[in-house]
Amino acid sequence: MFLYNRVNADELRERIKNDPTPRTTLSFYRYVILENPAEMRDQLYKEWFALGVLGRIYVAREGINAQLSLPTENLEAFRNQLDAHAEFNNVPFKIAVDDDGKSFFKLAIKVRKKIVADGLDDNAFDVTNVGKHLSAEEFNAAMDSPDTIVVDMRNHYEAEVGRFEGAITPDVDTFREELPWVVEHLQDKKDKKILMYCTGGIRCEKASAYLRHHGFEDVNQLHGGIIAYAQEIKSKGIPSKFKGKNFVFDERLGERITDDIISNCHQCGAPCDHHTNCANEDCNLLFIQCEACATQFANCCSDECHEIVSLPEAEQKQLRKGKTNPYQNMIYRKGRLRPSGRDLQKVTYANKA
Repeated sequence: MFLYNRVNADELRERIKNDPTPRTTLSFYRYVILENPAEMRDQLYKEWFALGVLGRIYVAREGINAQLSLPTENLEAFRNQLDAHAEFNNVPFKIAVDDDGKSFFKLAIKVRKKIVADGLDDNAFDVTNVGKHLSAEEFNAAMDSPDTIVVDMRNHYEAEVGRFEGAITPDVDTFREELPWVVEHLQDKKDKKILMYCTGGIRCEKASAYLRHHGFEDVNQLHGGIIAYAQEIKSKGIPSKFKGKNFVFDERLGERITDDIISNCHQCGAPCDHHTNCANEDCNLLFIQCEACATQFANCCSDECHEIVSLPEAEQKQLRKGKTNPYQNMIYRKGRLRPSGRDLQKVTYANKA
């Protein structure tokens, strides 16, 4: 069998869109030494393809980081199959809280140097010296202390649509940028109780060890991240101190935790927390857009992009032919700056001159 997807992405999206099979979206990670990541990758692909697994999985010598969906009827078989690998036995699953089963459309398992791109030299500090793991109840209680500092270890576009009350939200695009940012901006807070959180907990594993290495004394992290937090508060009837949406890196782009809408459309400023990618393939900018602006701009981020997607496909391709993508390396600015210097969060394109 082939160990890579060979079907057109648009066709795969259409397949999953029309597939009525109930599916479950989940994520998990584990830091564990894998002697042969490439071999493990191929073995997992064979096993998971047979079970109808779709998702994005990174395998490295330091472990595995997986976000995926599968037919709900195969969940038990998947659990048993994963447990059969000693490296992944009994790894905790984090089940999505707001799931339509359409989170992924293909299976992609990639071998990487790291399961999370952090830019750190792991030999420079003890990566196993992590912070204390707190349950949702413990995290809520710790937040009530006036000496507690809550830090969002996600990127700005994630925190924009949902975050814990009073959390510090670093203005960064990547986890690689965030780690030194947090250490620098909290230099005079090393004696405070630090509470860290992220989507599923994996970024906090490395970040808490990094802060402890830099002299922070009382470092704590939300066990299982926002996903586990949402499950626990729901099952126990605990009030949520997290407000809004939890940004997720799949087709959904977010799962609702509370009904609060804490962000605004980047084009008209109306209350909105719906992320989308610009329909212009040469742009693909991730930004927040309300339904009215989506209609007005045909799912594009600007008049310029709207004009381009209005052209016949052949003409669009001709415009791109032989040219460097003007938005290259800016796609992941995530709704802030364009090459022209405009700021989507401040400019109303509908009213611009």
